[in-house]
Amino acid sequence: MAQTMRPNTAAGGGLFSTDGKSHPVQDTLLVVTLVLGVLAFITGLLFHNLHLLSSWAGLVGILTGAYGQWISVTTRERFGLVLGLGASAVGFYLGLAHGGLFGGLFG
Repeated sequence: MAQTMRPNTAAGGGLFSTDGKSHPVQDTLLVVTLVLGVLAFITGLLFHNLHLLSSWAGLVGILTGAYGQWISVTTRERFGLVLGLGASAVGFYLGLAHGGLFGGLFG
């Protein structure tokens, strides 16, 4: 039971870092991706007339989530980014189904 004697170094590093170091860029991308994902998902699911907001928020959420996945360091960051990416993608596709990125602006 040697593991019971090891100090927990991950607890003092922050909410999303399991290696004991701070990752401000990765944590910011995580929060932005989650916020945009929730925004895109809710507006795409409940408010069909807000398809411009849901599709653009979903697209930006997908891009920030993809970059966050590329530079992420810990499993907790990746887990949150995957949740945000999924919500962003669903909101993006719902926004596209209800009118798209430029629906009604051109033409």
